[in-house]
Amino acid sequence: MSQPAVRPGDLAQHALRAELLATLAAFLASRLAADQSLCVGLSGGRDSVVLLHALAHLRAADFAGGRWRLSAMHVEHGLSEHAGAWAAFCHELCARLAVPLHVVRVEVVRNDRAGLEAAARRVRYAAFADCPADWLALAHHRDDQAETVLFRLLRGAGVAGAAGMRSARALPRGPRLIRPLLELPGSALADYAAANSLAWVEDESNADCRFRRNFLRREVLPRLSTVFPAAAPALARAAAHFAEAQELLDEVAHADRQCVAGDGGRIELARLQGLSPARARNLLRYELDSAGWRSPDARWLAEAQRQLVGSAAGAQPCLRTEDGELRVHRGRLYVLTGTAPALPSAVCWRGEEQVAWGERLISFRPVVGGGLSRRRLSGLSVWLRLRQGGERLQLDTRRPRRSLSQLLQEAGVPCWERHRLPLLWAGDELAWVGGGIGCAAAFACAAGEDGLAIGEEVSAARAPAADGFVAPGTVRP
Repeated sequence: MSQPAVRPGDLAQHALRAELLATLAAFLASRLAADQSLCVGLSGGRDSVVLLHALAHLRAADFAGGRWRLSAMHVEHGLSEHAGAWAAFCHELCARLAVPLHVVRVEVVRNDRAGLEAAARRVRYAAFADCPADWLALAHHRDDQAETVLFRLLRGAGVAGAAGMRSARALPRGPRLIRPLLELPGSALADYAAANSLAWVEDESNADCRFRRNFLRREVLPRLSTVFPAAAPALARAAAHFAEAQELLDEVAHADRQCVAGDGGRIELARLQGLSPARARNLLRYELDSAGWRSPDARWLAEAQRQLVGSAAGAQPCLRTEDGELRVHRGRLYVLTGTAPALPSAVCWRGEEQVAWGERLISFRPVVGGGLSRRRLSGLSVWLRLRQGGERLQLDTRRPRRSLSQLLQEAGVPCWERHRLPLLWAGDELAWVGGGIGCAAAFACAAGEDGLAIGEEVSAARAPAADGFVAPGTVRP
């Protein structure tokens, strides 16, 4: 553990504390409500320790009414032999500050194609996305921003990547992520730590320059600063300029989306083909960003544009990344975020008003003269099951029984959703099919008869981030 000497003079200590606390309070003043919860991503390193200590001070000073709840989350990656000691340090620190701590142990794929740093970052942000707080605060500062901008530029980032880290953004699910110290230089956090005699832990991997970010932080940026003393502030300012440019591009994309979206708000490929190549790519970036995807590289985006814009009528191209799939159905674009959840098992209905079925909630609402006939269901075993294939359904007594495949196709249910639809069986007969298909004529409720209106919705806990599937929590750092 490191523990610097305290700077002499109470006045200097007060000034250093006041500067950081004022920045923190100003950032949170328009965001944090009195009844909300704020969690700090606590690694145990200097910066996160400073942020937690400062927030604990604001809480004690009744900032924002003092009723907001402060907690901390420590993600234990298990990559270092000292991981247990770091977690123990975080426990001791939080106990001393009277801050609840939640330790999350994750598993990092060591041979990930994107590299160990990226793999650790991905699982860490996935853990952050599961945090139950309203706000999740990270301790990134201006020097981190400069490092991020330089790193992304060297990887060939576009405007969005060169904009660096955002001071506030929504995760695909979970809390809103904030970086309240992003405008401060790293020296301000170091001064605060010294003035308050704070101790922290050192991650030995931060000294390993085989990691590209460490190389930039320890070798490149210090040498740049000898020739360009304001290199870090300049890169941070450049990030702000890029962010402003990205806002303009987003406005253009939003306007283009209004022109190319059809019924249901989904992009029509025939209309997308009418945009210039640059505007079409910009709109695709905007669409993926809105769904919580990481920004794809230029080659992937160009290939996606080629397949989507150049696809023939009736074609159904599918493009995949680790964040999900781009699919086309009936000439419309669908963004499926994450990986599809496991298929649900069969569930017996025993008269409940609501049944959890996979990522869906199936409701049974009493009605009169509509839905399924209670009389017809009486005495039968009623089950929710998935499609097995070969099912047939008669929706109208005046029309013949038809295959469920035909009915789903005519209703425009996308092919990737058909195998997930709930089917309700009464005894050996198919009584109702989800996805807007409806109930079998033989089970339809007569006028004045007691019935059940069946509804389906995606559970709030498993709500998809875009058109389907569930967000995996892999987000842009």
